[in-house]
Amino acid sequence: MRQKTQLINAIRGHCSEFGLIVAQGASKVGELIAIIDDVDDGRLPTSARQALGYLVEQLSFVKEQIKALEGALKALFKKDEAARRLETIPGVGVITATALVATIGDGQQFKSGRELAAWLGLVPRHSSSGDKQRMGRISKRGDGYLRKLLVHGARTVLRWKQAKGQGRSPWLKAMLERRPTNVVLIAMANKVARIVWAMLVKNESYQAPTNKKEDKPVEAI
Repeated sequence: MRQKTQLINAIRGHCSEFGLIVAQGASKVGELIAIIDDVDDGRLPTSARQALGYLVEQLSFVKEQIKALEGALKALFKKDEAARRLETIPGVGVITATALVATIGDGQQFKSGRELAAWLGLVPRHSSSGDKQRMGRISKRGDGYLRKLLVHGARTVLRWKQAKGQGRSPWLKAMLERRPTNVVLIAMANKVARIVWAMLVKNESYQAPTNKKEDKPVEAI
């Protein structure tokens, strides 16, 4: 995915040098590709068109690779009952669910959800000075890829709630009033990690925290 983004940015950057600029969004780069492919379009010199053509070929190849990987992930997801249960957690999609199961299995190696969250680096480091204890930045130990997926999922949930104008839980409301957004996202990811552990160890399904079950954000990772 990073390589795809890098290629798109490269195409945008080089095209902008010739005054070819389109709206933001990965889908809009298709307009630039159409110009690059059109040999009769005089806005690009031949040498520039050839160079940009190599980037377009690489982008097409990467897209095909991503498509194949997504297909393999979906096939794995359909066969894995545990991953399908985890996918019902708000902010957890097919990629995150399959990655969690592939990495931590049934979670039995962790004594608690807090231990799993700590292993993922989603708990603050403690430091002391004299009689005072301070909470520092998160430890960032453990699997950085899983941590990133959970944090991105938390960001998706928060944005979705704000866009839908849904009422926030008292816990989330209090956190947003007292802490920066990034700290809140880590706390949300921490809670999801604990839920994941409980669901895997106890072989349970996700239960919404309220009687009224909210719709699951479609942008879950």
